[in-house]
Amino acid sequence: MFLLKLLLLNAFRHRLRTALTIVGLVVAVCAFGLLRTLVDAWYAGVAASSSTRLVTRSSVSLTFPLPLHYAQRLKGVEGVTTISWANWFGGVYQTERNFFPQFAVEPASYLALYPEYLLPEDQKQAFLRDRRGAIVGRKLARTYGWQVGDQIPLRGTIYSGTWTFTLRGIWDGAEERTDENQMLFHWQYINETMRRKYGPRADFVGVYVLGIDQPANAALVSERVDALFRNSAAETLTETEAAFQLGFVSMSQAILVAIEAVSLILIVIIMVVMANTMTMTARERMAEYATLKALGFPPSFIVRLLFGESLLIALIGAAIGVALTFPAVRAIAQALGSFLPAFQVQPATVAMQLGAAALVGTVAAAWPAWRMGRIDIVQGLRHVA
Repeated sequence: MFLLKLLLLNAFRHRLRTALTIVGLVVAVCAFGLLRTLVDAWYAGVAASSSTRLVTRSSVSLTFPLPLHYAQRLKGVEGVTTISWANWFGGVYQTERNFFPQFAVEPASYLALYPEYLLPEDQKQAFLRDRRGAIVGRKLARTYGWQVGDQIPLRGTIYSGTWTFTLRGIWDGAEERTDENQMLFHWQYINETMRRKYGPRADFVGVYVLGIDQPANAALVSERVDALFRNSAAETLTETEAAFQLGFVSMSQAILVAIEAVSLILIVIIMVVMANTMTMTARERMAEYATLKALGFPPSFIVRLLFGESLLIALIGAAIGVALTFPAVRAIAQALGSFLPAFQVQPATVAMQLGAAALVGTVAAAWPAWRMGRIDIVQGLRHVA
C-alpha cells in the first residue's frame, strides 16, 4: 500500500503533463480497439462458419448459376447428409442506402442446416406454409422497426419488379457472432415467377449448401462433388463455408492489412510519447533518486518506482480507453446498420488493448529506469532539475 500511494503521488506530481499523457493513451487505446473491432467484424462470417457445411458454386464465378437438377446428383455423394440452396436477391428496401443481405432459399432444408438461427416453432411453421413469407434476424428487424406480420416491399435489381413479402418470423442468433442482419424467403416463389416471365432464367440456383457427416472429411467430400461435375457445362468448386467466406474477405485484404498497420502505428506513437514523459520525469528527479541511494535504498527500488509509475499511468489510460471503446463501437454499429453484422468488442480485443498499454508502460520506463538505477550519487546530488 505504501508503494502504491508513493506511485500515485509521483505519477500526478506534474498534473498537466500526466493528464496530457493519459489523454494520449486514451485516444490511442480507444482507436486501437475500434480498428481491431473493425478487423474482427470483417472476419465475423469466417468465425461463425460451421465445420459441417460446404458450399458448392460455379467454378467460374459466383455470378454464374448452377442448374437445379444438380441437387438430385448431390444427394448421392457419399458423406453428404443434407442439401439446400440459395440465391442472392439483391433487392432495394425504400432506398439504396438500406443495404442488407437477402437470400431466396429452400426453407426447410436451409433452416435445418443453420440451427444457430433460433426461430420460434410457430413462426417457423408460418414461414414454411406461406410461399410469400419471409424471416429476418433480430438486429435487422430492430433496425427498421419490423414486426411479425408486416409487409416488406423490395425493388428487385437482379430480379426485376417489386416483390412484397410478409414477415412471418424473427430469429435470434445462438451466439454473438451469428448474423442477425439477413432476410430469407422462399426460392420457389422467386423461381415460379421467373419461369412464368422469363422461362430460360428459371430453375437455377446461386450456391448449394451441403451438410456433411464428418468435418474431417470436408476435403474428400469436396473432391467427390467437383469430380461429379467435371467436364460438364457447369463445373463446380466446393469448399468449406469458412473458405467460402474468406473468399469475400480476401477482396478487401489490402484494406485490412492497412487497418492493422495503422493500429500498430498508433501504439508505437504513444509509446514514443510515453517514453518522452518518463525520460523527463527521471531527469527532473535525478537528485531525489541519488538521495534515495545515499540513504541506502537499493537500485532495484528506484527501478520499481519508475516502472511502477509508468505502468500505472499506462493502465489508467488503458482503463479509460477500454471503457470508451464500448459506447464508441455501439454508436458506430448503429451508424453502419447491417453493413457489418457483428460489429462488437470481443474479449480478445480488450485483452490486446490492456496488453498494448502494459507494453507501452514497460518499454517507456526501460531506458530511464536503467539510467537511474546506475546513477552516481555525487553526480546525482549535484543535478539541478
